[in-house]
Amino acid sequence: MGYPILTVQEMRDWEASSWEAGLNPRDVIQRAGSLIAKAILERTRPNDRVLLVAGPGNNGNDARACALQLTDRDTLLIDVTDPELGLSQLRQALDMPFSLLLDGVFGIGLNRNLEGPWRQIIELLNLFRCQRIALDCPSGLDADTGRARGACFEADETWTLGAPKAGLIAEKAPPFTGRIRVFSDLGLIGRPVASSPLLWMADTDFGRFPSPRNVDGHKGSFGHAAVVAGSSGYHGSAVLATYGALRARPGLTSCIVQPEILAVVAAQLAAPMVRAWTANLRLPETTTSLLLGPGLAATELSIALRDWSLRLWNDFEAPLIFDASSLAWLPKRVPISRYCRVITPHPGEAASLLGCKSEQVQADRLTALRLLSRQLGNVWVILKGYQTLIGRSEGPVWINSTGNIGLAQGGTGDVLAGFLGGLLAQPRLASIPERTLPYAVWEHGAAADRLERRTRNWTSEDLAEEIGSGRSD
Repeated sequence: MGYPILTVQEMRDWEASSWEAGLNPRDVIQRAGSLIAKAILERTRPNDRVLLVAGPGNNGNDARACALQLTDRDTLLIDVTDPELGLSQLRQALDMPFSLLLDGVFGIGLNRNLEGPWRQIIELLNLFRCQRIALDCPSGLDADTGRARGACFEADETWTLGAPKAGLIAEKAPPFTGRIRVFSDLGLIGRPVASSPLLWMADTDFGRFPSPRNVDGHKGSFGHAAVVAGSSGYHGSAVLATYGALRARPGLTSCIVQPEILAVVAAQLAAPMVRAWTANLRLPETTTSLLLGPGLAATELSIALRDWSLRLWNDFEAPLIFDASSLAWLPKRVPISRYCRVITPHPGEAASLLGCKSEQVQADRLTALRLLSRQLGNVWVILKGYQTLIGRSEGPVWINSTGNIGLAQGGTGDVLAGFLGGLLAQPRLASIPERTLPYAVWEHGAAADRLERRTRNWTSEDLAEEIGSGRSD
């Protein structure tokens, strides 16, 4: 599941082994050109003006192959193998209206800083006001480190070929790469050898997940999700998290809230069982997953709630998710549980748990995830943020490829936490967290993408309605 993240050398090795096996490089160039042309046709309309900028290397060859297949677009191909001539042509084109610009100047082989007319070409490309697409790698970006080499094309999207490159997911790369899309079907032979444990999640990973339910199933077949959430001033978190759980369709759902908000939460939830939390509360015996934390932020919360929650970390014999405020209750070290344990920190929460600054977490998110998992008993960590990571102290770590800036609003994390709880309540899905957790994060982002395509003013409530609708049984 997922595409491996490759260094430049690993990509070169994959290509070399394919040539040795008899694959013709020209066929791969034609295939790349065809895939990119198809994507451009999907993004534009007949007679739209498209600008393709082709450089001296294989990226330029891919762009040239693409140009031949844009038959019903007003296509301008500028060849910048001569930088002075290319710069002059681009200056003339700057006044023309384009629907889309494809940057094929430099690819992953760039190994020097850009100066003189080459730098001016990249700076000029950044002035075009249309869809800006980088072919394979933004020109000027170091494909191993993610750093700009003097100047760098600022893409709305990067359409990378074969597999994602390490530099595209580096900390400083997003302003240049924009959103990343992988075109894997180049015909290269075999699977590349990758040194990184990171895997880029693809849309095709979840085409049949979750699998269809048995026709003779009943409520008891699909578990009982319990959500402990909400406090004075934060009742909405309990509602959103519970709706997220419902969208995963467990057999039963319980919402357990602080007594002072019981009435207002119960009035908004029809399907779940809603009850007040007390210090001697016993969860229903049928409970198969438990989410703790969304909206448990009121200053008057009792120490008893924290102690009750920590006992469950040790004693609850089913999947348990600590989210939001409850993360601050975790001690520096916890014993390893034989049951699934999940934490969902954003970078600031991760930094607090690790005793460092959020900038340090962001500088090396993989290491932060590994340290958190090890510190907390090999728990599953969902390190939220741009390109959310999912993994543990060892083994593969998945990078989420979905989602958009619309998720940067209060309540979207509550929906994700509830969706996780609703999925893990189902015994079949709880038995494969390495599939279920990446799916939950992927679908959360995919739901946001579906909403973004329909309207730009969607809310967390809309997300709670949309999540889980990406496929049907």
